[in-house]
Amino acid sequence: MLSLFQRKKTPPATSPPPMPAIDPPKGLLRPQSATALLATPRRKKLLEHIWQRTSLSRKQFAALYLAPLERYAELVQQFPASESHHHAYPGGMLDHGLEVVAYALKLRQSYLLPSGTTPEDQAAQSEAWTAAAAYAALLHDIGKIAVDLHVELADGRIWHPWHGPLQQRYRFRYRPEREYRLHSAAAGLLYTRVLDPTILDWLSGFPLLWSALLYVLAGQYEHGGVLGELVIQADRASVAHALGGDPAKAMAAPKHALQRKLLEGLRYLLKEELKLNQPQASDGWLTQDALWLVSKTVSDKLRAHLLSQGIDGIPANNSAMFNVLQDHDLLQPTPAGKAIWRATVRSATDWSHSFTLLRLAPALIWESGERPAPFAGTVTIDTTPDNQDAESPASSPAPVAETGADARVPSPVHGDGTADLNPPSNPAPPDVMADLLTMVVQVHDLDIRQPEAHTATDRAPIDDDEWATPAGSTASTSCTTQPSGEHFMAWLQQGIASRKLIINDAKALVHTVADTAYLVSPGLFQRYTQEHPHIATLAKRDGLADWQWVQKRFEKLQLHRKQTNGLNIWTCTVMGPRKTRRLHGYLLDQPNSVFGEEVPPNNLYLSLTEPGAQQAGNH
Repeated sequence: MLSLFQRKKTPPATSPPPMPAIDPPKGLLRPQSATALLATPRRKKLLEHIWQRTSLSRKQFAALYLAPLERYAELVQQFPASESHHHAYPGGMLDHGLEVVAYALKLRQSYLLPSGTTPEDQAAQSEAWTAAAAYAALLHDIGKIAVDLHVELADGRIWHPWHGPLQQRYRFRYRPEREYRLHSAAAGLLYTRVLDPTILDWLSGFPLLWSALLYVLAGQYEHGGVLGELVIQADRASVAHALGGDPAKAMAAPKHALQRKLLEGLRYLLKEELKLNQPQASDGWLTQDALWLVSKTVSDKLRAHLLSQGIDGIPANNSAMFNVLQDHDLLQPTPAGKAIWRATVRSATDWSHSFTLLRLAPALIWESGERPAPFAGTVTIDTTPDNQDAESPASSPAPVAETGADARVPSPVHGDGTADLNPPSNPAPPDVMADLLTMVVQVHDLDIRQPEAHTATDRAPIDDDEWATPAGSTASTSCTTQPSGEHFMAWLQQGIASRKLIINDAKALVHTVADTAYLVSPGLFQRYTQEHPHIATLAKRDGLADWQWVQKRFEKLQLHRKQTNGLNIWTCTVMGPRKTRRLHGYLLDQPNSVFGEEVPPNNLYLSLTEPGAQQAGNH
């Protein structure tokens, strides 16, 4: 496979009858090598992003990804992706193919595949599913060059893509009689021109993956499961970018997809974790006509469960979580249209207590023969008007920003906890590289806090509690399963291995900086506590916020690199195409225990701020 880096010269085409030495006719294009086609700055950046979405060495990447991409480039040459719609310019099909691959791999990081199997199977098949997502994305439109285009060679012959790459000058036009959907079925004529037998042999060894891939390549996305969803969303994002739209919105999962995940999470909790109809304190009560669940308990546990399954886009704020559940028709609203009911529960033993509750239809959770026996007591709805929002202060106080004697007024803060240093007044037109930096499936409601003092001079900066990402550590598999610094590090390692936690992404909380792992603070610790909500009880005993409790235990492990002035926190500048931001966090001493033998390349968009400049900025 590595010989593809040193490709043989294109063999000469069969010579036509001798002709006078004249300039080639106007409108003829010269076929280019894959190396030349992929050498533009923009395509090189896309290739780099595609590599960073994998966890492969350069040698492995060359065999599994670069070689198919080169073969694809040689086939599609300068063809557009459409006649007058998206990417309707010479080379548009190649640009569209690379973009859809990049978007699909970005989306793939939010899934544990194959769904419904053990973590061991998911880890063993992870690389194959990632590659399949890339191939399905790359080949989704390749049938167009077989059925939509009429291609004529310089010698007057008609070229078909099953003949192999073009060997002489050519011109093309769109067939006026073409059928719009035929190109999906025509992909089967060509994908063996891009995927070699070794790759196909490898993929065919995974039955679920193989069937999903074949369905998607045949255009039957409805039978392709998650793989079909990934390609559809990635294609929409690329088209939206080309037409000046918003790729992030185009990539947003369909409503029914998130609804299904929420419903599956609720069913799991009610089967495995939540306790119903207990004589006294309980997580919920099932009456004849409704399922009542304690609002904060179910929100915390549902969020923790979904995050532990690698599902991102889950609101960190409970009020936002209630709104999401209501928006997806999973909750029965109050007469005032609110998600939260207030009621008093009284058991048969005369125990009673008032709660803020969520109301669900029991049929959503159980089939008729599976439904548990109803609660022997009563649930009495409180009809007293209440102007408070979703969560009562008694059950969950509204977050209060922490302040300090030397607290600074922050710059405008984004959802990821970073601040603009030079926000532009007139944004530039959309660019796919910028989109890859800023893609988010959903925006979270965040609890942005002011800095916390680590020492007299060392402060934990403003940041987010959004997406989680890997970090490094030396924790072993024998560490305690109880929350601790060691457990936090083991959680990170497992997250990286399963790709539940992403790295070097626009919303990632771990990046590769200065050839080591950079842990964004406090966002990474907040994500951990979201998956382990019981930490709040431990933190409360020490008078700390839950993420602070974890952060302090991480610092005690002494796995991070300190500045020469003794500060724990390092500042990074994030240089995007249209704006500049700052991140704050920890640098690990040993990245290999997290990333494995090959440390991912440094994030091109992050640069470490000089310690002197950081210290000046702290005054």
